[in-house]
Amino acid sequence: MTDESEGIQKKGGGLVSAIFRLIPYILIIALGAAGGIFTAQQKPEWFGLSKGAQAVQAEVDSLVAQVGKLISLPTDEKPTVATVIDASKVKDQSFFANAKNDDKVLIYQKAAKAILYRPSENRIIEVGALNINSQAISSPSPTPAATP
Repeated sequence: MTDESEGIQKKGGGLVSAIFRLIPYILIIALGAAGGIFTAQQKPEWFGLSKGAQAVQAEVDSLVAQVGKLISLPTDEKPTVATVIDASKVKDQSFFANAKNDDKVLIYQKAAKAILYRPSENRIIEVGALNINSQAISSPSPTPAATP
């Protein structure tokens, strides 16, 4: 009987031993996953993710504050902000003649004003009047189908 009871203990001991050998690997995987999640929340652009609405609004507010130190801005509206990604594609437009990649464009629709700002130099590059064609924005009316 002693041999059988020792055999059972060895089997049980082997299972426990195997579990203890897996614990470091499980911890490494868990820590890696937690670190990845934390990093994705702090720097979502590293993973190709978009920022949360609060982070985007904070970035816009910061940009408006920076530009507001250089020029008087409309106070009755929040601007739409765009980033110049490829300046070579917009060089033919006079407003973007001096634009560089990563410049910011603040668009104030009510005030009909656009501002090209270069954050790297903390400089306003261009200010222009915004010409919005209401027909280009509105959707076309459907044409009635002819019935035979």
